[in-house]
Amino acid sequence: MNGADVLCDVLLANDVTVCFANPGTSEMHFVAALDRKPKMRCVLGLFEGVVTGAADGYARMTDRPAATLLHTGPGLANGLANMHNARRAFSPMINIVGDHASYHLPLDAPLTSDIESLAAPMSNWVGRVKGPADVVPAAEAAFRASLTPPGVATLILPADAA
Repeated sequence: MNGADVLCDVLLANDVTVCFANPGTSEMHFVAALDRKPKMRCVLGLFEGVVTGAADGYARMTDRPAATLLHTGPGLANGLANMHNARRAFSPMINIVGDHASYHLPLDAPLTSDIESLAAPMSNWVGRVKGPADVVPAAEAAFRASLTPPGVATLILPADAA
């Protein structure tokens, strides 16, 4: 079992059963884990704004957190408008943002971004998984934060932690 499977298990244990996703290459471990979990419904969205808007709508209708899966900083940036709406409505939402492997970040690849700074204005809580052993406490903290107004939590999952 890898960090991505553990993250899915923590989400499911907390009754987060849907993930609206617009993944990229750095999220493939998590996409594979979603596919291995029959109790987790993964809904593909072709634009990050659709993904975050759907998660906000789901949360408003069910009073339960939905998860999103976004690709690095640019994907997160595309979803910020609906994260703002969710924050203003106190909608519980857990945004999982993939990132490059930690050892790749110093190379400043084209999609490298300051994800924490992008997420902070629209999130009640922002955390980064440091390694596979950090997945459970980080995911639990994200879930708890999603239930605390204003309800939007962002968890950054580097490829080498997934």
